[in-house]
Amino acid sequence: MKIVALTLCLSFAAAVAARAESPTPLSGEMKGIDGKPVDLASYKGKVVLVVNVASRCGKTPQYAGLQKLYNAHKDKGFVILGFPANDFGAQEPGSDAQIAEFCSANYGVTFPMFSKITVKGADKAPLYKALTEAADPKGEVGWNFEKFLIGKDGAVIGRFKSGVAPDDAKLVQAIEAALAK
Repeated sequence: MKIVALTLCLSFAAAVAARAESPTPLSGEMKGIDGKPVDLASYKGKVVLVVNVASRCGKTPQYAGLQKLYNAHKDKGFVILGFPANDFGAQEPGSDAQIAEFCSANYGVTFPMFSKITVKGADKAPLYKALTEAADPKGEVGWNFEKFLIGKDGAVIGRFKSGVAPDDAKLVQAIEAALAK
């Protein structure tokens, strides 16, 4: 009986240790839209909203709302990370330079943007593999402008579908609650 209890305790301790060692979404390096490497760990300690974006989508006007949200909270430890993806209806066909110019010229985007990636399927970027496995609910990204909220500790604390606008009360409240912690 004691051996079984000890085995269970050791198994539990090993599972807790493995979970603690598993990488958070904010680990590893990604290429910024300017081609320079960005260490995602540099965003730990901030509240982070990760968004897969596209320039030719019906949801593209969300860029304006995202920029407004960023402006309102960036001085409080909040950052938005934009990841262009061409996974849905080929709505992000441009090069990184074209995407950067589009975002700047049309929406005045100043939050960090990254090089185009894949956010679903077998070739999805490790960041999106971690996000879609850690979020509730788990599972593939459904469309452009899906949002994942990451707390200061690096854990995914919210997932918001594409139809949730950047000024949606539930999203804003979740961000403000995370910033208050």
